[in-house]
Amino acid sequence: MSTSHFPVAIIGGGLGGLTAARVLHVHGIASAVFEREASPEARTQGGMLDIHEASGQRAVRAAGLYEEFRALVHKGGEEMRLYGPDGVVRVAEEDDGTGERPEVDRGQLRDMLRDSLPEGTIHWGRKATGARALGSGRHEVTFSDGSVITTDLLIGADGAWSRVRQLVSEARPAYTGVSLAETDLFDADARHPRGAALVGNGFFMALGDERGILAHRESDGSLHAYTALKADEGWIDTVDFTDPAAAKAAVLARFEGWDEGLRGLVADADEITPRRIHALPVGHRWERVPGVTLLGDAAHVMPPFAGEGANLAMLDGAQLAQAVAAHPGDTEAALLAYEKELFPRSEETARDSAESLTTMFGPRGLEEMVTFFTSVANNQDHS
Repeated sequence: MSTSHFPVAIIGGGLGGLTAARVLHVHGIASAVFEREASPEARTQGGMLDIHEASGQRAVRAAGLYEEFRALVHKGGEEMRLYGPDGVVRVAEEDDGTGERPEVDRGQLRDMLRDSLPEGTIHWGRKATGARALGSGRHEVTFSDGSVITTDLLIGADGAWSRVRQLVSEARPAYTGVSLAETDLFDADARHPRGAALVGNGFFMALGDERGILAHRESDGSLHAYTALKADEGWIDTVDFTDPAAAKAAVLARFEGWDEGLRGLVADADEITPRRIHALPVGHRWERVPGVTLLGDAAHVMPPFAGEGANLAMLDGAQLAQAVAAHPGDTEAALLAYEKELFPRSEETARDSAESLTTMFGPRGLEEMVTFFTSVANNQDHS
């Protein structure tokens, strides 16, 4: 198969890669995005995201899509409830529409970015299997379908298990000690009223006993929950997740004594999927390698418990594109400028995310999160 050349190649069509492509396009710079999924409809992009003013929203503004973004905001999504294992609410916050972290559906956000790109920008069904340097800042990428490309600027936006990362770093994500059972309860108000009443319109947490359940109300009325527990890395392999009833029983066995309503977010689920939480070392960085860089999880995958992953990926993509636009004809100057901001920002956020994991699933997780949310509310009241 012949080799095609693209001046700017972005490996990965998630939020970070698409943001980079969009901001490059805003500045009149063409790019090509290579995405392993076969089509936009290949899989559900579920999950609600709170998009932070200083990061995700900043990226959306750089992409020139702020009004389109606001149209996606899930009204009431910033409502928050924190429960103890007994099913009693410890903290409740209403969504009065003035918050700085509006909730949007990940799939809708991705569609917005995808639809903002020129036709043909995204090459679907292109799973990267390897990458190598050709010299003078040029790189070659091979794909599972046998196709090969070369590029003058290679951007690794290909997630936690990035193939591009190997060009700049030997680091690999390590298991954090926490595993998740991800569950969905569809048409919640009609089919799962108990769960719908517990979760409410926005974000929900139940913490205690070094474990927890986190959930969101989705824009389609479903509930999306993550049941988290400390477990050996191999625990998931001991559970048959192809048998939903057996998987639910195995997860619920770790939540004995918890309120039945809370347990219902697992017991009543329509789907259940296992996930291990991995993270790169806090402070992960690399020496400058000509013609290649990373963004998003490829650069700094971290625990999801501070809500920063998608926001950082989008900000990375926007700032990388802006740096390229600000240094026409000088890729190395652009990448130096980008990484100068990327590394300290990533390190600070990764440290916060690691601390959130330790706090939430520590022996006093519930008490410490009650204190955190109460102090935040008091500071807002006095600001």
